[in-house]
Amino acid sequence: QVQLVESGGGLVQPGGSLRLSCAASGSIFSINAMGWYRQAPGKERELVADITSGGRTNYADSVKGRFTISRDNAKNTVYLQMNSLKPEDTAVYYCNADIFSATMKWGNYWGQGTQVTVSS
Repeated sequence: QVQLVESGGGLVQPGGSLRLSCAASGSIFSINAMGWYRQAPGKERELVADITSGGRTNYADSVKGRFTISRDNAKNTVYLQMNSLKPEDTAVYYCNADIFSATMKWGNYWGQGTQVTVSS
C-alpha cells in the first residue's frame, strides 16, 4: 500500500519561512509527477507547485519567486521551500503524486495534509 506522509507545517510570522517535506512509502516501482496543493477555509483546493521526475517545475502565479519545489528521487521525497510567507498562504497543504506500485498500475495519491498558518 502506498502512503504519502507530509511534515514541516506550523505557525510562522509574515515574512518568515517554512519547509514542507512529503515522503512516499510502500511498494513503489516508479513516481512520475509530484506536487503540492493547498486548501484555505471556504476555498477550493488549488495547485501550488509541481515537479516532474526529470525536474521540470510549475508554480502558481501567487507563489512564483517565493516558493521552490524540489525532489529527491532516491528518497521518494518532495519538498516545498516557502519564503516570504504571507497571511494569504495560510491553508492546509497536501502532497500529491502519480505512482506506479505493486498494483501494477498508475495511481494518484494524496497525503493527509499539514497546516500552515501565517500570522503575527
